Amino acid sequence: MVSSSCTSGEERKRKAREMEKVVDLFGVGEANSQKLREGGNDLSEIQQGLFIGSVAEATNKDLLHSSNVTHILTVAVALAPPYPDDFVYKVIEVVDREETDLTVYFDECFSFIDQAIQSGGGVLVHCFMGMSRSVTIVVAYLMKKHGMGFSKAMELVKSRRPQALPNFGFISQLQKFEKSIQVHGETSADKKIVS
Repeated sequence: MVSSSCTSGEERKRKAREMEKVVDLFGVGEANSQKLREGGNDLSEIQQGLFIGSVAEATNKDLLHSSNVTHILTVAVALAPPYPDDFVYKVIEVVDREETDLTVYFDECFSFIDQAIQSGGGVLVHCFMGMSRSVTIVVAYLMKKHGMGFSKAMELVKSRRPQALPNFGFISQLQKFEKSIQVHGETSADKKIVS
């Protein structure tokens, strides 16, 4: 890793160009586009070592390092890993549409999250805005890993990331997933994570 000011300046310019492309591609509002250009700092820790964020946080290397993030799970299209030498990446290329089936990716996402946490690091799960795809993956993970029902898992995530808002298709998938793993109500695992 080179830490010269020239490399850092070049890296910032490259990052700014990439963010401009993303902003143009997705057409976000002015406030959000400014946040993306500058690098976000709105990392939401859901449980120890498990974070949700946006593409802005995923490109803020200082924030990631200071939060002990070692793994990054990208759940979006057109977002290449910006720091492949610094973090372990997994990219699930999906769009945020109601007809997108995220359930087919649950197991590999859960394994990646577990790998990060078991290695003593942290994992950032992000999509473009950190509201729908990434939230869906984390809610499903909590349901499977900790035996939480959909409502409890969603409530926990929203308490730590208020902007969490999966699309209706993803909510339906989570409700079906709940039935498939047969979890209902509050369990001792719910209490352990919340406290």
